[in-house]
Amino acid sequence: MNIHKQIRERILSKLVKHESRTIGIEIECILYTKENKRMPVNPGKHFAAIDLQNIMNNLIGDNGKYTLEPGGQLEWSSKPYKDLNNLQDAIHGHHNILKDITSKNNLKMITYGVDPLYGPDEVDLIDLLKYQLMNKSMEENGTMGKWMMRCTSSIQVNFDVINAEEMEEMVFVADCLNPIASYLFANSPFKNKELTGNKNIRNIIWENTDNMRCKNLFDHGIFSSKDLINQYINYILTVPSIFQLNRSRSISDCKQTIGKRLQDLHQAGSITKQDIDAALHQIFTNVRIKNLVEIRGADRTPEGYEIAPAAFWTGLLIEKSIRDKILQVVSKWNNNDRQLLNHSALTLNISQTGPDNKSYGYWIQHFSDLALNGLRRRNLNEEKLLDRFIDIVIQKGPFSLQVQEYG
Repeated sequence: MNIHKQIRERILSKLVKHESRTIGIEIECILYTKENKRMPVNPGKHFAAIDLQNIMNNLIGDNGKYTLEPGGQLEWSSKPYKDLNNLQDAIHGHHNILKDITSKNNLKMITYGVDPLYGPDEVDLIDLLKYQLMNKSMEENGTMGKWMMRCTSSIQVNFDVINAEEMEEMVFVADCLNPIASYLFANSPFKNKELTGNKNIRNIIWENTDNMRCKNLFDHGIFSSKDLINQYINYILTVPSIFQLNRSRSISDCKQTIGKRLQDLHQAGSITKQDIDAALHQIFTNVRIKNLVEIRGADRTPEGYEIAPAAFWTGLLIEKSIRDKILQVVSKWNNNDRQLLNHSALTLNISQTGPDNKSYGYWIQHFSDLALNGLRRRNLNEEKLLDRFIDIVIQKGPFSLQVQEYG
């Protein structure tokens, strides 16, 4: 079996039956001390992010787990659930514990997509070789990697899939509609103590983080759902490695492309699924494929609305009738249409022209309606987790603009 087939096999190693499909969420947050300083990242004299992570994991039980992002942002990863109402209950459980511990340790949770006060030169990097190598790589391949690593927080949504065709359709639709989610969930009103205006600033940061590994799949030559998994594999094989797993399973530097590294391991007869997973985790596109579909286009939403990105994507992607409707539309968009929509997502202005000479605002409303329709068709009373959020954003604009206007 060649390396391409091995990667494809790993990607499709977790297929589920329709009735067993689950949805998971990853929610990040930035933490300040009571003096409005960023919480220290590494262990030392002061209570640090690593200390908080250990406490949280001891308390959370089976309700997910906690990890740290490179600048000490705390990330909670849920267990996967079939019903978004159960996922919402899990989010409440996470919040209750986090509020209790942050209160006891005089910490404040910052629920924005970009740190409002501090720039990357004021935030330490977590003391792990993986992140040091990532930092170096992003300095070479983009202009805002330090901002992404240290000063952003987001929400990611993970979906099981039934088969390869469905995965390809879901990934393609999510890649096409990332600019819609990027507007709806924009929540970054400040950067460096200044208002961000109508700049969709976290999206701008991600666009300029790493030209090889970020952006949309469209930017890497993937223009349709047809044979998308193979196209995705071809793409990642050309990307330079950030790191590799040595034979003791520790992180070490790597100067090869992902393809060359995996090919060498394959020829030596020593390649493992962990090597393939490590390669797949070095891609940071807005939609990425592991052994599930991960979508990362949302800012960290205001408290109480964390479920909204998961509800939005569930409504659009899981119900086949809704997904088919979307595919009929987006498959007709030409490259100029896609470029227009992707460019629109850098600015929070619904009057911009999008595909089919219709406004950005038209498409935001159109796909929001479809998302709510998809949730209704699931018949699980999940639409209540999205409809109020959509109403607020459609009427008043994304929270990034609302905070600047109303405080």
